Amino acid sequence: MRVAVLNVADDALAIELAGRGASPVDDLAGLDLLFYAADSAAELARVGDLVPALADKGALWIVSRKGKAASVKDVEVMAAAKAVGLVDNKVVGFSETLTALRFTRRR
Repeated sequence: MRVAVLNVADDALAIELAGRGASPVDDLAGLDLLFYAADSAAELARVGDLVPALADKGALWIVSRKGKAASVKDVEVMAAAKAVGLVDNKVVGFSETLTALRFTRRR
């Protein structure tokens, strides 16, 4: 499994990925999973640049702060991804302070 992690500073994620046999790669091409932290409008604007890095059935997880510490709202994250042709299909509590939304290409 080809996985990349951008801007996500979470040691537990690296341990979880390793436990599932996936080790992050630096080459952003043909990715099965891409974890990307976006906590500003500028970081959300980069989402379109990341889509070509995904494999046909790859998924982009956009990670952001949750609750009162959030600097972007879920609806802003969804709008940024939908603007580049992605659809949301899952949301998870990534950690006590982070949330993550999963996006894939429209089928």
